[in-house]
Amino acid sequence: MTILATTALPTADFSEDTWWIWLIKAVVILVFLVGSVILALWVERRGLGRMQTRLGPNVTGPLGFGQAFADALKLVLKEDFWLKGADKFVYLLGPFVAAFTSFLVYAVLPFGPEVSMFGITTPLQLTDMPVAVVYILAVTSLGVYGIVLGGWSANSTYPLLGAVRSSAQIISYELSMGLSLVSVFLVSGSMSTSQIVDAQTQLWWGISLLPAFVIYFVSMVGEVNRLPFDLPEAEGELVAGHTTEYSSMKFAWFYLAEYINMLNVSGVAVTLFLGGWRAPFPLSAIGDGVLNTGWWPVLWFVAKVWIVMFMMIWMRGTLLRFRYDQFMNLGWKVLIPVALVWLVAVAIIQGVRQFADVDLTTLLLWIAGVFVVLMVALLLWPSRKKEEAPPEAVVPTAGRPDIVPAGSDFDAFAGGYPVPPLPGQTLPPSPRRARREAAAMAGTQRTPAGSTAASHTQDKESHDV
Repeated sequence: MTILATTALPTADFSEDTWWIWLIKAVVILVFLVGSVILALWVERRGLGRMQTRLGPNVTGPLGFGQAFADALKLVLKEDFWLKGADKFVYLLGPFVAAFTSFLVYAVLPFGPEVSMFGITTPLQLTDMPVAVVYILAVTSLGVYGIVLGGWSANSTYPLLGAVRSSAQIISYELSMGLSLVSVFLVSGSMSTSQIVDAQTQLWWGISLLPAFVIYFVSMVGEVNRLPFDLPEAEGELVAGHTTEYSSMKFAWFYLAEYINMLNVSGVAVTLFLGGWRAPFPLSAIGDGVLNTGWWPVLWFVAKVWIVMFMMIWMRGTLLRFRYDQFMNLGWKVLIPVALVWLVAVAIIQGVRQFADVDLTTLLLWIAGVFVVLMVALLLWPSRKKEEAPPEAVVPTAGRPDIVPAGSDFDAFAGGYPVPPLPGQTLPPSPRRARREAAAMAGTQRTPAGSTAASHTQDKESHDV
């Protein structure tokens, strides 16, 4: 494969498009996204149910497919409350920004090549531009403002913490995501989505640029706040994060934006790394590439998007939520350094190929193998553990914890409320048990006369009864 950065690649031609063609394409994209969200809800619930050996929704509609419609109706009819201390305008602006920006990404993603639509030859793409991928990154960056504004405007603690976490998360993982995409620009010679798809005619970039694809895949899961990276809305820590103070349709906008963003990052992964609308190898060889013409490519594009979607659903049913320190370490200490080194390697390769006749595919595959091994080593390398001090018992008090020698008595009420003992501490004997033992000891030490008097007393009580 000898594609150079200066090679002129074909681009989508929109010269024959009219306003009603644009309108049809825009409506089709909206219907596709909303319909895919409904289908994603059903696939995720049924899929997770099978993975976790349970049924999932199976009552409302055939195979439970109507559950998504029932949930949407519930959100529409649910009581919509407004917070007294919230900034009303920003409180409403947050979910609107999150939902609106999520609908903009698919405008530049190609569903297929040029086709004839009502007698007009037009690409199966709403629009394209020389910096289409930069446009995608800009739009996804704006989406986080919806989460941040929604969490801040609620004037509540947990939503604010979720919003701050989200901003840190987006900044961290968008850096690694952007760096992983730069290598695609270098080998494709363009940032136009249609040209990037055309550059993958012989080999998908997800194979030759495997480290970049792995970095992008991990980063995209962190970008859309999905398990194991759903720290902004961790139910065990933040109730529901930035959506805690939202209900009814305002909450539905956030919910809709999350699933559309899943479709967005899946579509970008397919376009930039998985050949876009092109059929996979066995099918692309049929009939001299006849399955890459006409309306067939729409099927391949949608199928690839759903494969990536299912991978994210599979991860949710398999992995546990990260701790926040693990999450940030993965982004800053693993993904970003590896992405930088990989980018430098690809840039050097492209520079060498300008002056030497070297096969690009072979070079990239060898380097990709080395980087995959390095990434696995970085992830599995055990971190150095600090030497632990000998255990000491801690007695909580009203002011500060006092360190006491291990094995000493423990006062559970020292801090004003009962607390369990820590390792190395022992509870004092129970007062009730002490009284029981004292009474038992007193009973065994009674004199025979006392025992006779006790028996006479018991006989008298029996007679009275």
